[in-house]
Amino acid sequence: PFQATQLWNSIIHALHSQVEIKRRRQHLKTYKNCFTGSNAVDVVLSHLMQSMYLSCNDISRLKGVRVCQALMDHKVFEPVGAKLYLFRNEKETEFEDTNTSLYKFVNSSFTPRLPRKNKDNESLSPEQICKQKTKRRSKVEELLQSINVHASLPPKITVNDPTHRLSKRVIEDVWKQQTLLRLLQLIDVPLLEDVLVSSVKTKPDCFGKEEDLIISNTFLDREVTCSLNLPELDKWLYAAIECLEYFPDQFIVMVSQQLPQSTNNPSNLNTYKKILFDVIIKYYSQKKDSLLATQDLDIHSGIIELIEKGKTDQALEASQLYLKLLAPNIREELHRLLTFIAIASESEGYKLQKQFDNRSVIIKTCTKFILQNKTLSKPQAELLTRFLMDNYSELFKTPLTLLELTGRRLESLLEGQDPDIGSGFTFCQRVTTKEYEDQKQQTKQYLLALVQEIDNDPTIPLKQQKKLI
Repeated sequence: PFQATQLWNSIIHALHSQVEIKRRRQHLKTYKNCFTGSNAVDVVLSHLMQSMYLSCNDISRLKGVRVCQALMDHKVFEPVGAKLYLFRNEKETEFEDTNTSLYKFVNSSFTPRLPRKNKDNESLSPEQICKQKTKRRSKVEELLQSINVHASLPPKITVNDPTHRLSKRVIEDVWKQQTLLRLLQLIDVPLLEDVLVSSVKTKPDCFGKEEDLIISNTFLDREVTCSLNLPELDKWLYAAIECLEYFPDQFIVMVSQQLPQSTNNPSNLNTYKKILFDVIIKYYSQKKDSLLATQDLDIHSGIIELIEKGKTDQALEASQLYLKLLAPNIREELHRLLTFIAIASESEGYKLQKQFDNRSVIIKTCTKFILQNKTLSKPQAELLTRFLMDNYSELFKTPLTLLELTGRRLESLLEGQDPDIGSGFTFCQRVTTKEYEDQKQQTKQYLLALVQEIDNDPTIPLKQQKKLI
């Protein structure tokens, strides 16, 4: 039980030290000191894969979600925002592995809450106390089994996360390096300069702009859409409102002034959706640049080539790696837009145009918002948009291969190895010295046989024989 406590404390310590805690917006409201569900799962998986006392062969993302669920059940962190109110009447809250679900730590302690000490324990017999300890120990072992932790842990467990000894800058550089190297394995990128420049390029966040302060009733108008009687389970409206959070205030005011004050009947609900869809299209139509940078054409072309060849798994991983190189605010805005257009493209949803199906309307209209490049043909750009839209729920997750290789890299740095020796990726197959010499000798034999065949062939003119030899 003491080793199990150390294990859980190390996971909690990793969460506290590595998740990205900042001010975030959800449903037009701001929440301080919170992090996303997908970020928490990434940190937990990275920590588990770096731990020498865990079995790393079968740690799936689902098990990382189970760990986060266990931590949330033990009040290490809790949901914030709309999710908190949505589940307030339910007995248990389900942890969500998404970029839109927000959570915050309950307190600054790294130790999960334990059951309160019962005063009656003082009068318990030693046998009863032993039974209580056994019951608690079985509970811990049950939780450990859910993440494939060995029943007998070695005594080398340390409470502190090993990556905590590395600076945040070093960890970020390792993540970026490994992401680029893995991306090079999947697609052919001739030059890395553009990738490096675009990956650190930031986009001004629409929140906190000075022009937002010009409108005196901005705060009230931004809250109007939340105060309306919206259906809680309408994912179409939820996704649309999530997109609005990245819009300037004048668009929010425009929406607030046009919305009907009641959504109880279907006609008003459809009017509401039409207004939101038109405003979203109008906003992105006025923007000069697309969300994906034009200087990353080589990466876009590589992903499109994988899709055309039917290598969808590799295309998905390459897309996940590329999106991790984008600035956080651009990545978040792209995630919200892809989520919305994926939901709006469903055939059984709100009809966008009478003469065309929703999917065709979305692809034709929204491709230029995501990707604009004259070098790519229109079918290629639409193919990439369609692929990103169909895989929006998986795009913003960290590939397990990257987590594992980054963990190995960080471990090698902690062990004092030269950071320039070995990247963790292999582009060629290593052979022994004997294998190399044998292949070298075979090559000479084959070349000699080829020369003799050319020399003995009477159909080849002498001049051509010399040229071939």
